[in-house]
Formats: sequence, C-alpha cells, structure tokens
Amino acid sequence: MVTQVNPDVKLTAMGDEARTIEEWTTTFQLLTVIVDPYTSQSAWLLETAGRILANFRGADCRVAWTVTADERDARRFLGPWADEFLTFTDPDRALIDALEIERTPALAYIRQDLAVIGTAEGWDPAEWEHLCELVGKVNSWSHPQLPKPGDPGPFEGAPAKG
Repeated sequence: MVTQVNPDVKLTAMGDEARTIEEWTTTFQLLTVIVDPYTSQSAWLLETAGRILANFRGADCRVAWTVTADERDARRFLGPWADEFLTFTDPDRALIDALEIERTPALAYIRQDLAVIGTAEGWDPAEWEHLCELVGKVNSWSHPQLPKPGDPGPFEGAPAKG
C-alpha cells in the first residue's frame, strides 16, 4: 500500500475545476468512497457507503465520493447521492493509481499531509468498519457499525483499472 499521495494528483469536483489533492486537503483530511459506475459491485454498496459518509459529515474530515467517470456518468450513477456529498470525478483514475487501489468499491482515508492512513478495497465489512473506527478515533467521532441489516454480504469487488 502506498503511504503518501503525490501532491500533484488532480481531482475535479462536480461543477468545479480540477485542483490538486494537496489543495483539497489543505484544511481537512479526506475520507472518500471510490466507486466505478460501470460495475455492479459499486452499485451494490451505494446505500451503505452513503451511510458511512453521512456518519462523518460533521467530523473534521472532508467526506466525498470519487467516481471513475465524467460528470454526466457520475451524476447518472449516484443519482441524489451526487448532491448529498462532495463528488469528485476521476475518469482517468488518477486517484486509484496514486493510492494503488486494485478493487472497487474502495474507502480511502488521507491526512492533510497526504499520508494515506488506510484503504479498504472491495466490500469486507470488518475491514471497512476498522477503517471507520480509526476515522472516528482520530476525529473524536462515532463510527458506523458494519454491516447493518440490509447491507450486502462481503464481495471481492471489481478490478479498479477498468
């Protein structure tokens, strides 16, 4: 696993211009759910991932979706979730490459100094909960219990390179 993100990696928020990840993490850490709208596996986790992001909305970290598509496909895939949280579009998969993510969906937690605190790939509820617990501990915040009734069973995820 990569331990530091290249500060020059660019992310584009929907409706905004591209900025470096260094700019996006100047004030807050980043907790992002990385989804690929062209796979079923990412769709299976939208509700659960949305619940995780909602849990940390008021904490001292920026919560966001990172969608491996252009803005049109990202909005189509996320539906109302696109307006609920900051949404980055990453059609070139620059963040996936920078984090060396191999499976989507994924959860990534990055500090302001661009240190990668942790990632979880595919859907392993215990692994995602462990990372959420760490985010909660760092931010003095509660973390969601995973899985909840109605969440999907564990699955490997889809190849992140598309």
